[in-house]
Amino acid sequence: MVSRSLLTGDAVTMTQDCRQCGKCCEKWGWDQKGILKDLVPWIAEGRQDILRHVLVHFSDGSSRTAAGLGPEDLPYIDRIYYWVDPKGKKRHSCPFFERRDDGKVWCRIHDTKPAVCVGFAPWASVWHDYGLNCPACRDTTP
Repeated sequence: MVSRSLLTGDAVTMTQDCRQCGKCCEKWGWDQKGILKDLVPWIAEGRQDILRHVLVHFSDGSSRTAAGLGPEDLPYIDRIYYWVDPKGKKRHSCPFFERRDDGKVWCRIHDTKPAVCVGFAPWASVWHDYGLNCPACRDTTP
């Protein structure tokens, strides 16, 4: 399995296969910091469905959702946060998290989800909680 790293978007090799249980998305899938590299394709593709759930802070001290953001705005962004409601209020869940009837969790923006989600590895020793009790990690000690 190959994925993008958290901050740079570089490819990294993963050692476990996701079983789509949703544990990591439920615990870590919100209140994350974003990167400009994520915004570029969303702006280019007109993904207002995603951008309206992203909060951006600008160098002039103002902040708003990224809905309507253009490439010309990117140099003025200081911070990016995932996920907010369309009015800019912090959410306590990912708006793209979907648990289906078969019990598996799906990401409704899987093909273009942010680097922080793509690069997340619940088996990384940094979490110190045995992979959030991840079923794919049960036999792996971080």
